[in-house]
Amino acid sequence: MPDLIYDSTQPMARLIEIMRRLRDPETGCPWDVEQDFASIAPYTIEEAYEVADAIERRDWNELKGELGDLLLQTVYHTQMGTEAGHFDFAEVANAISDKMIARHPHVFGDESRDKSAEQQTADWEKIKAAERAGKDQGGTLDGVAIGLPALLRALKLQKRAARVGFDWPSTDEVLDKIVEESRELVEARETLSQAEIEEEFGDLLFVMANLGRHLGLDPESALRAANAKFTRRFEQVEALLAARGKRPTDSDLAEMDALWDQAKAEERLP
Repeated sequence: MPDLIYDSTQPMARLIEIMRRLRDPETGCPWDVEQDFASIAPYTIEEAYEVADAIERRDWNELKGELGDLLLQTVYHTQMGTEAGHFDFAEVANAISDKMIARHPHVFGDESRDKSAEQQTADWEKIKAAERAGKDQGGTLDGVAIGLPALLRALKLQKRAARVGFDWPSTDEVLDKIVEESRELVEARETLSQAEIEEEFGDLLFVMANLGRHLGLDPESALRAANAKFTRRFEQVEALLAARGKRPTDSDLAEMDALWDQAKAEERLP
């Protein structure tokens, strides 16, 4: 009988067995054996972002690899859960399957599919609210994971609060709040401690996330796009400097700013 770890006809069982052997206290990899949920969690977050990055770049071959890396994280946590007696892979897979069936009664039940995307979203939120109630999470903000990236968590907190009416009625009030928070940040910079300045800066970021929500935008996606644009244009500045036989350290702000404007203008050409 062939060794399962070399049997590509059973890909999921193969991966689970590979992880089991990596974690074997006697014959496994010392590094893998030493890990726990907390030490692996940062890698899980990193792999999720690398999946998003491959999608944004539309690199489908790399996406295949990144999805494998992310799948490995699930298998890793599941193996540790199995060792501790918490759960095994079958339970994890069945839990998400049960959840998907319960959250899609219009597909797997007798509810009508003839409803708008907005109504489906509303129904989804009602089902999730009922699930939280079953977990004794009665508070409006209960269940919003603390470990989420701060910008994403801000958006989720704001959406939860908005569901119970705690929200500005229009974008105008959000813009007014941004002006107010900006003014407070300037004042804090001149008179307050570093900790107080950080607090005011956080308030401004929180309101900016709220503005994105009111505009129907994903702040995380918008910031990723801004990061990509900055990277693209700065790399063009470096290329233009290199054509002059220079590096950024050989230049000054005035020159680089002029080249930035050039890169920006060239990017807008058809």
